[in-house]
Amino acid sequence: MKPVLAVLLLFVWPLAAAPPMVKVRLRVATGESIVQLPLERYVAAALAGESSVFQSGEALKAMAVAARTYAVHMRARHSAEGFDLCDTTHCQRLDASAVTPRLEKAAAETAGELLWFQAKPAFTPYTRNCGGTTEDGAMPYLKSHTDSYCTRIPASPWRWSADPRQIEQALRQSLLRGPRMLERIVIAERTPSGRASLLMLAGGTESIRISASSFRFAMGRELGWNTVRGDQYEVHSSNGRLLFEGTGEGHGMGLCQRGAEQMGLAGLAYREILTFYYPGTALGLTGQGLSWKRLGGESMSLLTTQPDQDRVVLATAERLARGLSGRVRWPLPAGIEVRVYPDLDSFRNVTGEPGWVAAHTEGRRIHLQPVALLRSRDALEPTLSHELLHVLVESQAARGLPVWFREGLVGFLQGQRRTDNARMPSDAELLKMADAAKARRAYAEAAAMVSSLAQTYGEASVLDWVRRGLPPDVTKASTSQAVPKSR
Repeated sequence: MKPVLAVLLLFVWPLAAAPPMVKVRLRVATGESIVQLPLERYVAAALAGESSVFQSGEALKAMAVAARTYAVHMRARHSAEGFDLCDTTHCQRLDASAVTPRLEKAAAETAGELLWFQAKPAFTPYTRNCGGTTEDGAMPYLKSHTDSYCTRIPASPWRWSADPRQIEQALRQSLLRGPRMLERIVIAERTPSGRASLLMLAGGTESIRISASSFRFAMGRELGWNTVRGDQYEVHSSNGRLLFEGTGEGHGMGLCQRGAEQMGLAGLAYREILTFYYPGTALGLTGQGLSWKRLGGESMSLLTTQPDQDRVVLATAERLARGLSGRVRWPLPAGIEVRVYPDLDSFRNVTGEPGWVAAHTEGRRIHLQPVALLRSRDALEPTLSHELLHVLVESQAARGLPVWFREGLVGFLQGQRRTDNARMPSDAELLKMADAAKARRAYAEAAAMVSSLAQTYGEASVLDWVRRGLPPDVTKASTSQAVPKSR
């Protein structure tokens, strides 16, 4: 049988989460650089790149939520290339050098808020100007509808003409195939809202079909984004050139920036703006949309979507809680709640944590991965014990009690008695959940440190420190990493 410690270190959860990070490929003077940005810094940079001219603060906050949700939803887009997102319009255009206090404020005032659909971050595209009708999308909350806010201030139609050879070259540079001698472009298919969806590029005996969005992005990247500005247009041949005449800008799907700005200026709040453009989604810090069933016990409650399957967790948690409370001689706090998630995706989306973390405890609420998954790893009872000990420790903890001591004490109470790698890890080390190996090592060091202190001072004294705070000699030792000797 595996040692208990080995299982616990796979599933520990810190008391406070480190700021979410996004790995982004940035274009710099020397070429390209892959950096990690805090999520809220990324959002502020996206606002600078995508909507810095907004006058309405509420529209800007709506954009912050849309940009944040889009980034979380699309996070794995470039994973095969070693990063999450790029800084171009392929993902979201970033301009970190143009971030202002106003943009930082919009990100901060909505910090962590996402739009959710069925307990998962929604797909939240946005467009510059829908022209009065939004585009239909694949999701139920992205249905085409009239947008009277977008047309409150009439927008001028746009025109762009180009030599066919310019278009041929732009297609080649974007690795797209076109006829060798382009002569005309025909809109072969349109969406229900009237936007071009499929183009036929013809020349001589060649006829090649290409999606309208791929064509637009190729023209934008190579010839400028003021060329084919959106997908709502007509194409004509005129004097050897190809003439595009259209309205609106962008693909038209999701939040219309022009309409959102008018909604904000009319006094509508950012929540109302988001509801208008993404109806059916839920705004919040955690996942929405799960149909919870509550089971009540003697000392706690269980929330689950599968009561018949997960009922055993309540009985197990209550049995463990009674034993742990007796062990440390602290009463169980009232209102303990255990939430069991039906799948790994919903657990990750609600807690924002990697799959190797099996539980997340906030105050008296314990979030658990699916029971079947924990049982397959022989980790259900060790994980419940670990999280219940955190609930007990937090119910008694003095203000300012260090994270390393809280985490180390839980490890010690679960059976860790090794002292050979005793060290006080920093909070930063304990909160770096992206690197599983480093996190496990930090937790093992914290538990070993508390084991050393218990060996020196006695378990009763160490437990008493939870309420009273650490004695001065132990606090000072955090800088020297030495275990103080008892007097």
